[in-house]
Amino acid sequence: MKISLYQKLAFSLFIIFSLICTLVLSWSQQLDHISQNQAEQKLHLNLAEHLVQDNPLLQQGVYDHQALENLFHTLMLLGPAFEFYFVDPSGEILTYSAKPGKVKRKRINLSPVLQLIEHAENMPIYGDDPRNLNKLKIFSAAPVYSHEDQDGIKNRGKLQGYLYVIIGGEIYDTVFSRIKSNDTLLITASWLFAALIFLFIILLLLFKYFTNPINKLAKEISQIQAANFDLSKVQLSQWPKYQSNEVHLLGNSLNVIVRLIHQQINLLEQNDSQRRELLTHLSHDLRTPLASLQGYLEILNHQNTKLDEQQQQEYLTITLNNCKQLKHLIDQIFELAHLESGRVSVNNEMFNLGELIYDIVAKFTLKAQKANVKLTIKPTVCDFNTLCDIAKLERVLSNLIENALRHTPENGEIIINVFAKNSKLVIQVSDTGTGIKAEEINYIFDARYRASNAVGHKKQHGGLGLAISKRLLQILNSDIKVHSEFGKGTLFEFSIRQAA
Repeated sequence: MKISLYQKLAFSLFIIFSLICTLVLSWSQQLDHISQNQAEQKLHLNLAEHLVQDNPLLQQGVYDHQALENLFHTLMLLGPAFEFYFVDPSGEILTYSAKPGKVKRKRINLSPVLQLIEHAENMPIYGDDPRNLNKLKIFSAAPVYSHEDQDGIKNRGKLQGYLYVIIGGEIYDTVFSRIKSNDTLLITASWLFAALIFLFIILLLLFKYFTNPINKLAKEISQIQAANFDLSKVQLSQWPKYQSNEVHLLGNSLNVIVRLIHQQINLLEQNDSQRRELLTHLSHDLRTPLASLQGYLEILNHQNTKLDEQQQQEYLTITLNNCKQLKHLIDQIFELAHLESGRVSVNNEMFNLGELIYDIVAKFTLKAQKANVKLTIKPTVCDFNTLCDIAKLERVLSNLIENALRHTPENGEIIINVFAKNSKLVIQVSDTGTGIKAEEINYIFDARYRASNAVGHKKQHGGLGLAISKRLLQILNSDIKVHSEFGKGTLFEFSIRQAA
């Protein structure tokens, strides 16, 4: 059986509260008993002394023990709350009035008696109960001396013993315990039980109030788990932002964590969808040149096919171009996968940016001349030093220039512009080409996204160049921006660190 936190707290509270009430009741009864004994002992402190002084049998000394026993019997009839004993100086009980077998002790300890006679401040003082071997009671005591006449003057003689008076004797205890059990104890128990129930209910309500947020949090966690962290199926509670309430802090932290997990799940699903789409596109791009390659090779390999030398050369040229396209696409796939793996190291070094740009432009000069496109570097004297990974920066610039050549028509121009700004070197690659539609700009850096201006070039590139460039710049702690106007051209811009 599962027990909730509230039930555990309530059960623990009941046990602890019951023990505390029991201890308090026991302590209060003990204190009441001590207070009562102290009051009665103080009230009857001189009882034994007055009896010794006022009674002839004791005033003159004890000589007739039978008469003293009768006196004790008479006094007990008049005061049933008292028991009277006469003990000798060693503590042996000599005279008392009781039925045979009632008195269990033959002697008492005189130390409490002497303490009461000599130092009566620290009351209550308990002495041996002659009628019970294991019980102590409050008492009154006084010494009894023999008196001698010398020349008509009475002098105190030898110590004969002590008058030992038990306050609250056996009869008193019996009657008092019956009354107490039938009246006071019942009332006290009733009030105590009522107070216990009332306080217990109050504490249960308080526990319910304090544990409600925990129960609410537990239910919310269960709902979130059942919904697989899909926030569209679960409404998160708004927890007050109290710095002193740990449950509310936990609830707010849980909301932050759940939202983060939800975002991560959506991102993973989005990435998974993009990867599936990428694989679909790549399989298509791989299948097309492979099918063409296979077809031309089968024609060239067919024994009954009669081809002249020019046709064979043409077929071989097409086959070689398909092979190059396959290699270029596969290289891009591996390069992008390597960049996405997160295991790419950066090797920064100081070099002249102008020299690198002129070297890169030189690689594309022949291709630009064939396309009748002008390549321009601004400023012409591009003397800037930078601290960067030269290989990765060269790859980015090559991709951007190649992309610009692909989309720039004849008599167009591609400009590589460099200038310093806020301790950074800003590099811009602009063209006068076809441009990009405004609604497509946000997607051009996605792997395998092909803008509408790429129509007619599907066989010349794999569509991964801009995605690779963006990832390379992220590794270099930079970002790429694009500004384009459809039909007029495009400008790509990024910045790198300038060396002093």
